[in-house]
Parts: sequence; structure tokens; C-alpha cells
Amino acid sequence: MNWQGISEFVYVAEAESFTLAAKKLAISTAQVSRQITALEHRLKVKLLYRTTRKVSLSQEGRLFYQHCRVILDGLEQAETAITNLQSTPQGKIKLTASVTYGEQQVLPLINDFVLLHPDIQVLAHLSNQKIDLVDEGYDLAIRLGKLHDSTLMAKKLAQRTNYVCAAPAYISKHGTPHALSELKQHNCLLGTLDYWRFRDNNKDKNIRVSGSIRFNSGYGLVDAALKGIGIVQLPDYYVKDYIEQGRLISLLDHYREPDEGIWAVYPHNRQLSVKIRLLVDYLAVHLA
Repeated sequence: MNWQGISEFVYVAEAESFTLAAKKLAISTAQVSRQITALEHRLKVKLLYRTTRKVSLSQEGRLFYQHCRVILDGLEQAETAITNLQSTPQGKIKLTASVTYGEQQVLPLINDFVLLHPDIQVLAHLSNQKIDLVDEGYDLAIRLGKLHDSTLMAKKLAQRTNYVCAAPAYISKHGTPHALSELKQHNCLLGTLDYWRFRDNNKDKNIRVSGSIRFNSGYGLVDAALKGIGIVQLPDYYVKDYIEQGRLISLLDHYREPDEGIWAVYPHNRQLSVKIRLLVDYLAVHLA
């Protein structure tokens, strides 16, 4: 009896919504409401203030939530510890990654990982939109560049380099830019942003550029650069092979920004199960 309503209360407190809490618990909103009402009657205290627009914690509710959250975290860790005793990692892993990097780098490694661990099932969703891991029920995300969400734990898997480059034919016809100010004289092939990022005198700089092409496809931009249409700035996994082959020439190297991190991120205060830890370690070895 003492446990009834605890999970419902914690989920409502975190989501500030009975509907969202019910969705996460896979029960009806009415059931969530009944359990919390019964909990308040049992404790003889008001835990939540309900209005048509908002759900908020009372002072007593905030104190009760802090204790309940610790208890639920302990239960999750206890379950994870038991799961970790299994000799064979098994179960589902739900992860997300950006589209191009996921297709080129992550999914082939996932396939190799599944061959090594056939009792693990992986559900991967590739999207360039930032997904809320907790609300959407994801175990893991592979993210690129700077991390801004302090509510997530992160492990660095690898790093990427952004190159500015052009085909020899373009350079022969239009010349080589040697300073950032000279980019305005060139046809700069744009992606989703209208600026490029550099490092100048130990300071980050965003330089606005313009050109005849703007694509939301890295492959399309690489093709345009290879055909001598203009200059492009893209991560190494798009252009590095072409640079090594001499089909693209790296430019403005002394203004290149520091390498960006490639991260595995997962919800805070959540001990990684064996299957997820195995996958993160596998990606770290092979992406590096």
C-alpha cells in the first residue's frame, strides 16, 4: 500500500502534466489521477496544485518528490544490477543519430555489433531534429559538436574536423583565398546555415558567406564542389577521401576551428545496462 501512487506522483511532478505522465506509464490519465488523489488522502497533505493550464508542486510536494525520486532511482539501479548479472546481454536498445553521420558511420557499426550480440535488438531513428530522449523513451543518442543539454550524461566517442575546400579547377579559375575577408569574393556553397565557422587569433568567428547554391544535403554540396562550382565547408566524413585523392584542395587551414566532439549521450541519473555500455564502448573503439 505504501508504494501505490509513488511512480504516478513522480512522473506528474517531472512532466507537470497528468496526460504526459499517463503516456509514459502506459496507463490512463484517470488512473494516474485516482492514484495521486489516494496518495494525498493517505498522507493527509496536498502534493499538487491543479489548474486547467498547469500542474505544480506544493511545498510539501517538493519535499516528498525529492525523497521519492531517490527511491525510484535506487529501484532502477537495483533492476539494472540484476540485469547485469545475465551472462548474455539481451533486450532492446532505442537510439537516435543525425541522418548522414548515422547512415555513413553509426548504422554499419550497429550491424556489426548485432552480429556479435544476436540477443540484442536495436531500434535506430535517424533525424536531424533534436529529440528529447526522456520524453521519447530513447536509451541513447549520438550527437555531434557542442553539447548544450546539461540534463544528459555524455561520453566522447570520437571527433570530427570541418574543412573548407574546393576543386583544383575552381582554384585555377578563381584563385585561392588566403584570408577570411576574401571569402566574399568567392562562390561559397551553403548548407542550412548562412555562415561558416572559423578560429582567428584564438577566438571563434562566424563569417557570413554567400553563393549560387544552397542545399540541405552534404552530398549535394560535395558534388557541386567536385564539379568546380564553388568552395564548401563540410565535416571530414564528407570530404576527407577527396582531399587525400587530390580531387579537393583544403583551404584556410590556419583558420580552421578546433575539432568537434562526437558524443554518446543518455539520460542523467540512469545507470547504463550491460547492453548499452557494450554498444557505447564498441562505438568508441571503432569510431575513433
